[in-house]
Amino acid sequence: MSYTQDELLEKINVLKKKLSVTVVAHFYQRDEVFAVGDITGDSLELAKKTMQDNSDYILFCGVGFMGESVKVLSPEKRVVMPKLACCAMARMIDGMQFDNSIKFMNEAGIDSDNILPITYINSNADIKAKVGKMGGMVCTSSNAKKIISTAMKEGKKILFIPDRCLGQNIGNEMGLKSSIIGDGQNPNDMDIICYDGFCSVHQLFTLDDIKFYRKKYPGIKIVVHPECDPSLCAKADFVGSTSQIIKYIAEADPEQTIAVGTEFNLVNRLRPKNTYVLSSTKPECPTMNETTLEDVYLTLKSIDEGEPLNEINLDPEIAKWTKVALDRMMAL
Repeated sequence: MSYTQDELLEKINVLKKKLSVTVVAHFYQRDEVFAVGDITGDSLELAKKTMQDNSDYILFCGVGFMGESVKVLSPEKRVVMPKLACCAMARMIDGMQFDNSIKFMNEAGIDSDNILPITYINSNADIKAKVGKMGGMVCTSSNAKKIISTAMKEGKKILFIPDRCLGQNIGNEMGLKSSIIGDGQNPNDMDIICYDGFCSVHQLFTLDDIKFYRKKYPGIKIVVHPECDPSLCAKADFVGSTSQIIKYIAEADPEQTIAVGTEFNLVNRLRPKNTYVLSSTKPECPTMNETTLEDVYLTLKSIDEGEPLNEINLDPEIAKWTKVALDRMMAL
């Protein structure tokens, strides 16, 4: 049986009042899904906020690695997801590819003891666990500079996974030398060696888009996420994480025209005028947009019926080392 959006909202609200459940929604979710979130924000922000929540269930609207992080940091909670959507970037690296990256550096003469892996939070738990075992840690786009600065003090080569753009953008900002595995450069000459992963959404933004908007709106500010290509970030007026972009625009003069290079759903909610998406196409994350209002309702209904859908459970060993990698970041 199909329901209208209003009917779904009514059913969702009834179940939310009845059940010990908190609905958590990432910034990139559809507007109607984002609107039913009790807690909203960016990935790490959501994981930290849910640690303070007292509900028995966390219904997480986002992608798989985010649900995993919530479960790792709040193991006593039951974490369910309306859709087990998987971040495309997170899928670009698995355990074998991580091991091959270490092997690549070993074959270049860099011992494993002299490698410090850092993984962007946009990675699955098994990768975070491997990083944790090697003494490494997790980072987000907002704290990557601080994490890398701390890591550099150990005097080791940094293996940055999986997002080459974030790794190189932070490296450029810090004046460090970076390369991408497979680009032919000698890793011994580099400070940061990046895995060749990327966010497909943030690759949609181009230098031509910047030229178009600067010509059409003289004085415009170009704001982009550090998952964008380094060549694009070099031409932007501001580069920042999701939360930093939100803050930048909230504090900007309402009459200042701004073009933003990040996911469409977020940009669309930032402010009603003088804000544009830096793309001729709609930069919408396909996996973030898999979750629908009906999925939220059906997941709440499954909890009510005692058979929760899509519950997140992790191998204890993976959960242990993932937490180590996350805790190292959070300690900073």
